[in-house]
Amino acid sequence: MEFLYLEEIDSTNKYAKERINDINDMTVVYTFKQTAGRGRLQRKWSYMGEDNIYASIVLKPSRDYKEVYSNLTQLLCVVLAEVFEEYGVEPQIKWPNDIRVNGKKISGILAEGVGVNDKEKGYLLQGLILGFGVNLNTKIEILSKIDQPATSLNIETGKFIDKEIFLKKVTEKFCLYYNRFIEEGFLLIRDDYLRRAEFLNKEVAVKVFDKTYTGIAVDVTPNGALKLRDKNNKEQILLIGDIL
Repeated sequence: MEFLYLEEIDSTNKYAKERINDINDMTVVYTFKQTAGRGRLQRKWSYMGEDNIYASIVLKPSRDYKEVYSNLTQLLCVVLAEVFEEYGVEPQIKWPNDIRVNGKKISGILAEGVGVNDKEKGYLLQGLILGFGVNLNTKIEILSKIDQPATSLNIETGKFIDKEIFLKKVTEKFCLYYNRFIEEGFLLIRDDYLRRAEFLNKEVAVKVFDKTYTGIAVDVTPNGALKLRDKNNKEQILLIGDIL
């Protein structure tokens, strides 16, 4: 992987999107000072200070879009969880790709695709961007101002976390999985994902655009979708959405 460090930027994802043709495949754009990041559903990603990671992995696997690409966020989720475990904590996954520790958010992921419409060839993919933020060294007083329960790795371990070492662990582990994942898809990591899933066999509410589905989360399908069973015993397969 190549690494592109930015001293300060509004959003690593935005930076990568605007320069997608100039950034090489397998490049990590990262900063320790992101001023205007965002999460899924256009949520604002709160700035937690300069001792945390804000990064985007730029991927250019092909010019045509393949279904497996939508599961890359879940791959990164498992990779991050495995790295957290190296620090002695027990991360849990909130479908599709938030990571929590002791019921509090510690990391989030936002994937975006960039492409163009060609009159003859149709949609051509220019690149995929996997943005992620990780709370590594955040002060309790900052976390107390967030509108949802949040934590950081230094609080959970009682130790200061080296940002560069953590980022290196994530990128190296991602590279180990990446090529096989493109070939085999979500099934490659499904067991690892399910083992950490905090939502299974619980009643959940899932927001899909302007509609909310409720029911018991009974499974995650072989392609990464959430299987939900409602009060009438009817099953819904949700390919996208967020557990509220």
